[in-house]
Amino acid sequence: MIDLRSDTVTKPDEAMREAARTADVGDDVYGEDPTVSELEARAAEAVGKEAALFVPTGTMGNQIAAQVHTEPGQEVLVERASHVYKYELGGLARHSGLQVRTLDGGDRGVPTPEQVDAGVVEEDLHRPGTGLLCLENTHNARGGVAIEPDRIAAAAEAARGHDVPVHLDGARVFNAAVALDVPVTEITDHVDSVMFCLSKGLGAPIGSMLAGPEEFVDRARRTRKLFGGGMRQVGVVGAPGLRALENVDDLEADHERARRLADGLADVDGFDVRPPETNIVLVDVSGTGDDAEAVLERLRERDVLASAMGPTTVRFCTHRDVSGEDVDRALERVMAAMTGR
Repeated sequence: MIDLRSDTVTKPDEAMREAARTADVGDDVYGEDPTVSELEARAAEAVGKEAALFVPTGTMGNQIAAQVHTEPGQEVLVERASHVYKYELGGLARHSGLQVRTLDGGDRGVPTPEQVDAGVVEEDLHRPGTGLLCLENTHNARGGVAIEPDRIAAAAEAARGHDVPVHLDGARVFNAAVALDVPVTEITDHVDSVMFCLSKGLGAPIGSMLAGPEEFVDRARRTRKLFGGGMRQVGVVGAPGLRALENVDDLEADHERARRLADGLADVDGFDVRPPETNIVLVDVSGTGDDAEAVLERLRERDVLASAMGPTTVRFCTHRDVSGEDVDRALERVMAAMTGR
C-alpha cells in the first residue's frame, strides 16, 4: 500500500524511537521534563519567538492561541477555506465563545490589507469588536501554497493598525520556507504567535509547537491545562520532536516528489492537476465522470491511498516515507485504476 493521504501518516524512524527510549523525563505539569524544556527552547529559537509550548496537536495549539488572544464574544477574521475554520469542529465558538468572520483569500489563501481593514469591527455599545486575525501557511485547502512573506506581512500590518493581534497556523510553515528559499523567520516575524507541527513533514509521531512572546506562552500553558493538555513524562514524545527539528532540509525532497507525482498524474485522462508548490497535489477529477469518492475507491483497489478535498477534488500528499520509487509505482497504479487495465 502506498499511502499518499497525508504527511501525518509518517512513522518515526529508528533515531526517533531510540531518542524516545532513552529520553530524560520528568513531570511536565511541574515543569520538570528536561527534554520538553529543551524542545520548547529550540522551537522558539527556530521561529524567532521568545518562548514555545509543546502541545499534543496542531488543532489544540490553534485553539489555545485563539483563546489567549481574545475575549469571549469577539470576532475572529479567518480565510474562508482555512483549517481553523473548516476542520477544527467549530472550536473557535465552542471553546472560546468567538464569532467568525470569513474573508476570501483567493488562490493564495491570504486576505489583502484592504480585506482586513474592511473586515475589522470596532468595539462599541452594540458590537464586540475584532479580537484576532488568523492566517495559514502553507494553506492546506488551497493546495499547499507557500504564501510569500510580504503577503503575510501586509495582512498582519493591516490588523495591527487596528490593534488586532495575528496568529499563524503554520502547521507546514517550514514547507513554505523551504519552497520559498527563505528563513522561516521571514514568515514568522510578522505574526504575534505561530503554531507548527512536528508530526507532519518533519516526521515526529506526535506533537506541535505554539510559540510567541513569553507572557503569551505563560497564559497558553494555563489554557493548555484547561483543555486537558497538561502532560506528565512527556519527554518520551518530545525527544522525537527534537529529532524532527533536524529534518527541515529534507522537505525539499518531498516537494520534488510531489512535482514528479503531479507531472505523472497530468497524463491521466480526466485529471486536471494543480502544479504543487510544496508537498500537496490537488487533482480535479470531474473530467473522469466520477466524483472524488469513486476515484478514491478505484485507487484503494490498486493499493494507493489518497484523500478527498471536495466533491470532485482528490488530494495526494508526499512525505518522508514515500520514496521516488513509490511515486513511480503509485503513478503506474493510478493509471491502471483509471483505465481499467
